[in-house]
Amino acid sequence: MNKRRIALWLIDTLIIVLSCGAVALLSVIDITSIVVHGKFGIAKCLVLYICLMGARLFVGVYKNIWRYANVNTYLKLIVADAFGACVYLLAGLLFSAVNLGFGASMLIVFTVIVLTLSSRFFYQVMYQKQNKSGELKNLDGAADESHKINIAIVGAGNVGAMLADELRRNPKAHYNPYCFIDIDKNKVGSKVNAIPVLMGDENVIENIKSMPIQEVVIALPDAKSSEKTRLYEFYKQTGCKVKIYDYMMSYDGKPKGRRTLREFSIEDLLFRESLSINSDITRNYYEGKTVLVTGGGGSIGSELCRQIAALRPKKLVIFDIYENNAYEIQQELINEYHDELCLDTIIGSVRDVKRLDQVFREVRPDIVFHAAAHKHVPLMERSACEAIKNNVVGTYNTANAAEKYGVKKFVLISTDKAVNPTNVMGASKRLCEMILQCRQDSKCEFAAVRFGNVLGSNGSVIPLFKKQIEAGGPVTLTDKRITRYFMTIKEAVGLVMEAGSMAKNGELFVLDMGKAVKIIDLAESMIKLSGFKPYEDIDIVEIGLRPGEKLYEELLMKTEELDKTSNELIFIERDKPLSRECVDEKINVLLAAVEKETHQAIIDAIRATVPTYCDPDELNRIAIEKSAQLRTCSNVEEGEVCSI
Repeated sequence: MNKRRIALWLIDTLIIVLSCGAVALLSVIDITSIVVHGKFGIAKCLVLYICLMGARLFVGVYKNIWRYANVNTYLKLIVADAFGACVYLLAGLLFSAVNLGFGASMLIVFTVIVLTLSSRFFYQVMYQKQNKSGELKNLDGAADESHKINIAIVGAGNVGAMLADELRRNPKAHYNPYCFIDIDKNKVGSKVNAIPVLMGDENVIENIKSMPIQEVVIALPDAKSSEKTRLYEFYKQTGCKVKIYDYMMSYDGKPKGRRTLREFSIEDLLFRESLSINSDITRNYYEGKTVLVTGGGGSIGSELCRQIAALRPKKLVIFDIYENNAYEIQQELINEYHDELCLDTIIGSVRDVKRLDQVFREVRPDIVFHAAAHKHVPLMERSACEAIKNNVVGTYNTANAAEKYGVKKFVLISTDKAVNPTNVMGASKRLCEMILQCRQDSKCEFAAVRFGNVLGSNGSVIPLFKKQIEAGGPVTLTDKRITRYFMTIKEAVGLVMEAGSMAKNGELFVLDMGKAVKIIDLAESMIKLSGFKPYEDIDIVEIGLRPGEKLYEELLMKTEELDKTSNELIFIERDKPLSRECVDEKINVLLAAVEKETHQAIIDAIRATVPTYCDPDELNRIAIEKSAQLRTCSNVEEGEVCSI
């Protein structure tokens, strides 16, 4: 027991002794209305002392740091003493020799509770006053009051009050709650924790500007993503930094850890809600199985490994050609799980049939996630042969190995760029889907999951924009009209794993990516998040569409029929598969083109093997015309019919 606990124990002992003495004195002067013929004795008081202190130790009262005590902490003390009193009364019924009498016992316990709570509260108040006056400024690393940042807290509810209380009680906090802002008229004009509440109307911006406030904190836990975005934009007008007090979210959309005061992230401003993922389905399916992830060191592959590891597989195998990435995720998982996870990291290429055969023969995986692929559109336009060899031939080789060694399920990570592809990368992924769809007669269940861009992945616009902003700009984008579907890596992988658990042979899953996001909006939001003004501090420059790039990505084929699944965010595209013979013929056409080692040969082979392959210029022209028609249609008077 440390010195703090010993001091509290001695104080409480003194309080109990004084309480017993006071009630004993009342019995001496014959206050029978309070003490109903109780007969005092040291032994009886000692038993009561043991019951009260024992209950406090049992409940954990002395583990609390009372300088930061809240209502729950005080309530715990009351519950402990009430429990101790009940134990003592029961003992008095069983053994009359220790019975002080009901009235005397209750009066002593009541006095003890009042004095103990008063002593704790007095200590807490004095501690806070001493910190504010600077007497304890140099103790425990307390923050200098003159250097604290004044903040306005948006939301005077329970969460906002809890934040203010935490900041005011913590001497190390560098924030000083200056005022609350709320739209509830019943709260406006009053005080919460001695902090005034202001009306959150259109005048609040000027009010904040006139106050010594440096930051605004959004503390509204029930606010939707669109509302958070609106509040962020609104309070940015004050010139203050805008932060949020909220939970970090896990991949299944559930809060993780405790609420934290943090910067707004671009995920908070994506104009949609976090996706909800059924983790029970995935856990039940993957637990106890051997899972192999190709491309396990990449952005998607590494997140697959993290989420699979959390589901207690029998064994997790990371397979990747790039040793540095594979090593990083290996060390991360070892540090987190130690000996609780059976982990194997293997270096090799999906192009190498012999290496794949050796790995599958030794590992004998139950489930394979195939994430190994070249994915950068402009680079694959420049190196088309490599896209075919790695993406198409690599998938073909891995699928063959899965069939040969009895894999139960094979899940391909596909992309929205496979829909009406306008580039080599997208066409190669469409061919990968064909390779799986033609194997409906296989004992191994093959499936593909198609989704859009993931935030923060290698090569995505988010890291690029961040670097450009850090360098002072300009931020470059290919076209201000361009839109993309976005999802966080954790959300995408969580849905991939759930889709994999429900997949049957030859199915192509499509994830609901929400609304498309304009890249220009994304760039402007990131510049604002960094504390700059778009087009003033940092410019945004168009550089033109890159080879093979679409203005608008698509997630679905135009002719498909979608089936619903148990998860409203996952759909199944019913696409008529080709025969194995037909797919093998396509592979041979591509291999012959690869032998020629020319870009045109690859493009000609893609045109011959992927019927939905489109010329990017033609597709973009059609998209622009359709967009103009839709804008015209949106202006049609209510009740009229649009001809589109």
